[in-house]
Amino acid sequence: MRNLNHKLRLPAALALLLAMQAAYAQVPEGYPGGYQAVIDGAKKEGKLLIYSVTDTALVRPLIKDFESMYGVKVEYNDMNSTELYNRFISENAANSTSADVLWSSAMDLQVKLVNDGLMASYESPEAPHVPQWAQYQKQAYGTTYEPLAIVYNKRLLPANEVPQTRAEFIKLLTTHADKFRGKVTTYDIEKSGVGFNYLTQDVRVNPQVTWQLVEAMGVLNPKLQSSTGAMMERISSGENLIGYNILGSYAFAKAKKDPSIGYVYPKDYTQVVSRLVTISKKAKNPDAAKLWVDYLLSKRGQTLLANQANLFSIRADVDGETSMAGLTKQLGDSLKPIPIGAGLLVYLDQSKRLEFLKQWQQAIKR
Repeated sequence: MRNLNHKLRLPAALALLLAMQAAYAQVPEGYPGGYQAVIDGAKKEGKLLIYSVTDTALVRPLIKDFESMYGVKVEYNDMNSTELYNRFISENAANSTSADVLWSSAMDLQVKLVNDGLMASYESPEAPHVPQWAQYQKQAYGTTYEPLAIVYNKRLLPANEVPQTRAEFIKLLTTHADKFRGKVTTYDIEKSGVGFNYLTQDVRVNPQVTWQLVEAMGVLNPKLQSSTGAMMERISSGENLIGYNILGSYAFAKAKKDPSIGYVYPKDYTQVVSRLVTISKKAKNPDAAKLWVDYLLSKRGQTLLANQANLFSIRADVDGETSMAGLTKQLGDSLKPIPIGAGLLVYLDQSKRLEFLKQWQQAIKR
């Protein structure tokens, strides 16, 4: 009899689940009345193609939540920032199938796509909840608030040696050269779009100290990588002792699982980067793309982003350690968010880019 009751209860539970999912697919509170057409259009499209630099494993909870809310199947491709940009550009030029949405922390390349007229305008109903500096021409929206960190191996580097500022980092490398020779890692900015972006922004904040640090690393035969993951693995294994300009969100997540990972946010200033989301002007699933942008920026999406993906929410009304509010309490005025705007394009000018890379090569490859 118990089994029969169990079988009878299942359809009722399923009906309740379906009813709850249907409720979630209603127009969110505060959205314009015509938004139902976006939801209906997205359901009709039935799929969404995303190109992203964010590891699939990190955002799987968001994708599952989005799919269950709206019945839209997400095809998610993660790749490095330079590959993402080049792939989208070539597919766009050939009018072949490409991403509906680009989601990348290479902020300069995302802004360039907007300026080159390849991205669609969309005024998200969630825009009022995103800081003004994190929006660009209603075509690019910042979705995260991620500090850049100095990451180190806690087993091999004593706490009293860990640098708290860039000046301390330079002193550590120059006074303990033998210890750190071949043991320092940072981005290969020729291969990594995000690495190039982060270093050019360092130069914008403090050019003298930035180049001194690059030169200090260059003397020690640094191990250059094109991805954050590769740097983190090498620091974890002890192949490298310390790394510079590594995404704090990845370090935070890794440190929770790996006792050998330590990190600090530099006290002289901590750069904050954001993953910019944009919609392709040629999107085959434009309504699903709008839905994804709004979901990412919504309080529900941002809470998942912070608490499950550890990617640090950009909304002021999301609390916790992995949020803008939490970081501001912790670091205050030392936080330097990279503004999203035309200023990001300065070093993408071909002559300026080549000049910057030449100076970097001379400093880092001694």
